[in-house]
Amino acid sequence: MDSYLIEQIKHISHSMFQKNYFGVFHGSISAKTTVNSFIINKKETILDDGVDKSSFIELNYSKPKDYRWNEASHDVRIHEKIYRQLPSAKYISYTMPPYATAYSLSHQEVVPRDYYGHQILNKVVIYDPKDFSDWHKRATYEITTFFKKSSDHLLLIKGFGLISYDRDMTEMVKKVAILENSCKLLTIGSFIN
Repeated sequence: MDSYLIEQIKHISHSMFQKNYFGVFHGSISAKTTVNSFIINKKETILDDGVDKSSFIELNYSKPKDYRWNEASHDVRIHEKIYRQLPSAKYISYTMPPYATAYSLSHQEVVPRDYYGHQILNKVVIYDPKDFSDWHKRATYEITTFFKKSSDHLLLIKGFGLISYDRDMTEMVKKVAILENSCKLLTIGSFIN
C-alpha cells in the first residue's frame, strides 16, 4: 500500500472522527489505487488517531472475492459498486455527521442559507430509504443508481448518514464539512426565527 496515501487518509479520518462524522460503530473511507483496486478501512477499525497501514485492506474487484472481503468495512459493497459504475470516483466516504443526519429526519432536501453552503452546494437531496429492515440489501444498488442519475457527489440518506465521493479527497471532505455546517446553521436558525 502507498504510505503517502495511508498518511493522507489517516489525517483526514482523524479530523472527521474528531468532528463526530465517524464513530466507533459507523463510518468508512476508501481510495481507488488502480483501475480495479481500492483500499478501505477494515471492519474493526475505529477511524481515530490510531489508524495505520494495518487498519486498511486492499481489494481488487476484477478477481474472485476471497476472505479479505469479509475483513473489510460493512460498507465495502457500496464502495465497490461506486468505483465500478463511476469512473470519476477516486475517494469515497460514509459518514454520519450529526446535524446533517438529524436534519434529514424531518426534511426532503437541504437548501443552505449560509454563504458557503449556497455557493458550493446550492441544494442537497435527502434520500428516503423508506424501510430500514432491508436497507442493507438495497443500499448498494439504490445509492449507485442515485449517483449515476445525478451530478451530485453527496447523498444524504434519511436517518442513515452521508455517502460522498470525489476525485480529490480534500474536496470531498470540504463538501461534507460545508453540508454539516449548513445543517447546523439551519437548525440553530430555526430556533431563532
